[in-house]
Parts: sequence; C-alpha cells; structure tokens
Amino acid sequence: MPTGSDVDLHTRTQQPMLASQRAAASVASSSASTNTATPPKPVGRFAQYFPLGYKEAFTQWWATVSPAVAEHAVLSFIPHLKAAAPTHAQTGTNKTSDEAHPMTLNEDPLLASHPVRTESVTDPYGPRSWTSQMVKLSGKNRALNEFAVMRSDEPVEENLVMLHGYGAGLGFFYKNFEGLSRVCGLKLYALDMLGMGRSTRPPFKVKCKTKEGGITEAESWFIDALEEWRVKKGIEKFTLLGHSMGGYMAVAYALRYPGHLNKLILASPVGIPEDPYATAASMPGQGGLEQSTMENEMLQDQEAIVNPESNFSNSSQLPGSSGGDRNNFLNQQTKSERPAHVPGPPIGGAPKRPIPSWLRYLWDANISPFSIVRWTGPLGPRFVSGWTSRRFSHLPEGEREALHEYAYALFRQRGSGEYALAYILAPGAFARSPLIRRVVGLGRQPLPFESTTDGARGLGGPSGEGGVKKETGYPVVLMYGEHDWMDIAGGFAAEQKLKEAREEALATASEEERRREGGEARVVVIGRAGHHLYLDGWEEFNEKIRGEMEETLAKIRKDKAGAEKEREANGKL
Repeated sequence: MPTGSDVDLHTRTQQPMLASQRAAASVASSSASTNTATPPKPVGRFAQYFPLGYKEAFTQWWATVSPAVAEHAVLSFIPHLKAAAPTHAQTGTNKTSDEAHPMTLNEDPLLASHPVRTESVTDPYGPRSWTSQMVKLSGKNRALNEFAVMRSDEPVEENLVMLHGYGAGLGFFYKNFEGLSRVCGLKLYALDMLGMGRSTRPPFKVKCKTKEGGITEAESWFIDALEEWRVKKGIEKFTLLGHSMGGYMAVAYALRYPGHLNKLILASPVGIPEDPYATAASMPGQGGLEQSTMENEMLQDQEAIVNPESNFSNSSQLPGSSGGDRNNFLNQQTKSERPAHVPGPPIGGAPKRPIPSWLRYLWDANISPFSIVRWTGPLGPRFVSGWTSRRFSHLPEGEREALHEYAYALFRQRGSGEYALAYILAPGAFARSPLIRRVVGLGRQPLPFESTTDGARGLGGPSGEGGVKKETGYPVVLMYGEHDWMDIAGGFAAEQKLKEAREEALATASEEERRREGGEARVVVIGRAGHHLYLDGWEEFNEKIRGEMEETLAKIRKDKAGAEKEREANGKL
C-alpha cells in the first residue's frame, strides 16, 4: 500500500468500516489500477472520518442488539469460557432506554446468572469461578453491574477492583480477566460505574451552584456508589485499578474513603496535569473558552500503534491527523516534554488549537458525545464507527465487530453518569480540580475510628493532635502506554510529589509509623500501546499487573505472619 504523500484521499473508493479492511481494499485498488483505466470513485470527507456506509448504519440501527447481548458477545472471547460466559439479564435487555423506559434493575431471580466454573482439565489455571450479577444499592434505581473471577478452592487473600473509563463498560477488560485471575489468592472484580455500562441509570443532577461544590457532587455520584458496593460485599481492603476517568475516580475514592486500599493502580488516568485555562474555566451553562486537539480522537488508527511496522494504517493521511494515540473521548493534548528515559515519540510537538465554537457550546450546555449518537438515530452506528473502526483496528475481525456492537449498544442508552463529564473536566479535557494538587494526600488521610484497630499496612499509629490516626502510605502505580495521549510527564510529576510526601511523613513519624510505612510510587510504561494500554498491550499489561498483585499478596502475607507472631509474644493466642 502506498504511504505518506503518495496516497490521495480523494481518489479512494468507499471504505469498509474496519481500518484493516480499508487498508486491504486500498492495496487491492492500487494493484487493480495498474490493469484498468477506470479511476476509483472519490470518497467524501465525511466518509473518511465515519467509514460505515449509510445502508450498513441503518441496518445496524434497526437490528441492533441489547447491551446484555452485546456484553455477552464480548465476554465470549475470554479463553476457556466462550459461549458459556455468565451474563445476567437483570438490566440492559432492551435495545434502548429513555426517560419513559430507563435502564432499571429487574430483580426477578429467573433473570439472574448462575456462576460458571471452569475445570483444570480445560482451564490450565483452574478451577475458576466466573460470575455476573447486579449489586443493589440504597436509593431509587441504584445498582452496579459486576463481573467477578476467583480461583475456586482457594481462600481469597486480596481483591482487585477494576474501573473503566468514561462512557465505557466492564466488557472492554475482556482481555484482562483470564490473565489477571491466574494469581493465587486473588479475586478480581470489574464494575460498570453508576450510570454507565449496564449499571442502572438514574437521573444525574448537580444541585450545588459553586464550582467546588459541583465537582464534589459529580465525584460523589460515582465514589459513594463504589463505597456502598464495598460495604455490601464485605471487603475491608483491596487494590483499586482505574483507567482514564476510572483512574480519576479511583484517586477521588482513595481521598474520600481512606483506610481501605492496599494499592492504587492508575492506568493512563485523566486529570493529573494542571492547566490554567481548565482551572479558571466556567462550569456548565456559564460559557468559557478553552483549547484542545480533541478532534484528533477520531483520526488515529490503532494498528499504527500496536503494529507500527504494518502498512495497514491510513490514519496519518486523514485530514488534520497526526501521530500518537488519539483514541479516547477524554484524551488531552500533552504540553510537557517526555523524560529522556521514557520510550516513545516526543511530546508536545502539536500545538493546542482553539476548540470550535459549536463544541464549546455543546460542552457548556453539558451535551455529552453520546447524546449526538442518540439524536442521530439511524446515523448513530456510522458516527460510532468513526471511533471503533480505528480504536479496535489491531484486533481480530470477530472481536472488532463485537466491540463495535458493544460500544454502540452502550452509547445509545439513556444518558446518566456521562453528564458528570462537564463538571469534572473543562473543555479540552483537563481537570477543573487537577489531581496533581491532590495526590500528596494519597495514603496520608486521617482514619475513621472503626478502622484504626486493624494492624494491616496503611493503618498507622498515633499522629497529630489528639492521637488521630492516619494512613501510613500504600504503593501508587501510574501506568501509561508508550504512545499514550495522556501526559506521562504529569505521571512523573505525581510520582515525585508522592515520594516527597513520604519523606515528609517519615521526618516526623513515630517508630511504629516508620515500621508500617508503605508509601511508594512508580511509573510503568507499556510498549506498543496507547491510551487503552490494557487492550493495546494486553499481554504486557497483564504481566505487569500480575507482578503488582504478587507483590501486594506477599506484603499481606508478611504482615499477617508478623501480626500472628506479635500476638503470640503478647500471649493473646
């Protein structure tokens, strides 16, 4: 296939929906052009960005599957499960949801899913138990969709909880469930955040009129639900992993509900760097100006990131496109230089450009990207194809198609938690309350009285006036893709602040606090991956996370053994 300036977009024929199919068609067209004088039909600019044809889009819109069916199709690609993947039918069984028919919880036990057990005969890391269920919370129409995996016949020593990014769902972690659940003593949970995925979708409302109050309310929508879920599951401490907006919420949770984390893993989190425009920007409905290159979200072909030597990449020839990862609605144009020891292309080469007035208007009016998908009706699948055709271009055909249907099935549902976006991020996708200002508090929060009797790591001795007990730190891991859109320099800055916070805490720590000190921070880079590193570089990602969990489990076991010896010495056994 011709590359670079040799390719003229206006001479290409109608492109298939998937990027690799477009590339193959381009090769065939180039070869055929040497044997025929008939020039290919020109492709309109709209078709370059949204490759799914009108007829195909209408067919998908008319025959679209429900979120439950779409989720099951994605989970069926999990090794050792396939068609047996457990999928409850208590939410998401209708193709669409709206104000009249919102996505609500149906508690009929006949719609519940039974656990699926894979035996060691067919599952080399089995036996394992796989479950899909809804966890009902307090209040009206509040429940979380949960997918869990655990090794059967083994005690659970640690829990790993995974949170997805903005507007996504737990199904996007399908390449991680099997690999991560290999760790002995680990139980894995993946959750759809409230108002997203197949969790229920109550109306999202922010009552506070101040900027700070609006941010707090928007964060509370998600993290209060997570905390209530933790309590209902009877989990005292766990490792929390959040991707993108899920990473932002993981930090907010750790600060609001201290004493429950063994480790915090932030996978390409949104909202770390500080941007003067974002922090001063008006809240939704109050106007505001920002700059961004978010339009590039639709332009980068993931095949170019995962397989850079491949010729099946057309994204660089799209109008206005540029290198790097542009594959998330929340991606932000970086402004800092990449540290010399970090692999990947230079950062900061592309200048920020003004946000179009129409996009600024939609953001200020708190109109989400998914509102457009819903409003466009039969054109919805075509708009979604502009993202999915490039986001999943490196995956096998069956997985690409299943993920496209899954994405569309979720995007067209009634809006709910998605409306928190404009309260948390300013136009341009920088946080209104940057995490770089807040990370110093991770693992250093005062503990509630009921948690101070736990001798596990993170629960320290007396500190401050009145003997108030505080956390004594826990590991914070910041992960980025080699070609990530998110600002990895922000990750290194956060790492430095966390290390400084540790040194400051140790300077005034008691002997007991020093013994229990567990704070540390590190940045990990996943090769040949972009913002969606858990999917682009899933094998390396799984290996790194397994290593993190093995380290955490070793620490838990060491602390448990030490506590038992201490009790023996005190004659309490």
